[in-house]
Amino acid sequence: MRSTAGSTAPTGRATRPDPPGRVRRFSPAERMVHRATGYLMLVCLVSAACLYLGPLAQLVGRRHVMVTLHEWSGISLPLPFLLGLLSAEFRADLRRLNRFAVYDRQWLRAARKRLRSPGARPAGKFNAGQKLYAGWIAGAVLVMMFTGLLMWFLGLLPFISRTSAIFVHDLLAWAITFVLIGHMRRAFEDPEARLGMRTGYVGRSWAQTYHSRWLRDEPRGDGAGRSDET
Repeated sequence: MRSTAGSTAPTGRATRPDPPGRVRRFSPAERMVHRATGYLMLVCLVSAACLYLGPLAQLVGRRHVMVTLHEWSGISLPLPFLLGLLSAEFRADLRRLNRFAVYDRQWLRAARKRLRSPGARPAGKFNAGQKLYAGWIAGAVLVMMFTGLLMWFLGLLPFISRTSAIFVHDLLAWAITFVLIGHMRRAFEDPEARLGMRTGYVGRSWAQTYHSRWLRDEPRGDGAGRSDET
């Protein structure tokens, strides 16, 4: 990864101004939460595939190890999020993700009409699609944990059968897989967004094009300005 002149220290502390032409998008804590959650989700999905897909199960073997990996990676998924709550910047971005503004509805209407012009899709720091994705994946993980615990601890809730828990767990696992594939596909289509998650900084011109409300309401781009939901 190339370094940019004038960037912050490796720890991410705001000891220097933003690099020329760049704007700070994510703090080190936010990037660590995203990365840790991604790794845990990957282990969870890969171990699930090794348990439920016959050819992979035969290839890998060691079913007990796969079961253990799957259970503990799943139960650990909320930990990065909970640790991230210690970061003020992470909490600020959670507030942004939990608020829908008028222009978010405009973004959704443009998306339904397949209008790709950035001007037709106004967005704050996060666009409406990212807000919906964040809310959906958070809810899906909670349901997966709940049904997984019902399968792990038999008799935890006697009025819910293990068969029902397995059905919901498996169905939602496929849904999460397809949604994550779509999430990664969109990320690979946007190198600047990936750079922002790797380094914490994005190009100011990219931010002005795709997240103009963020720069308008938070001119410093460091989350210190006004809420982009006003």
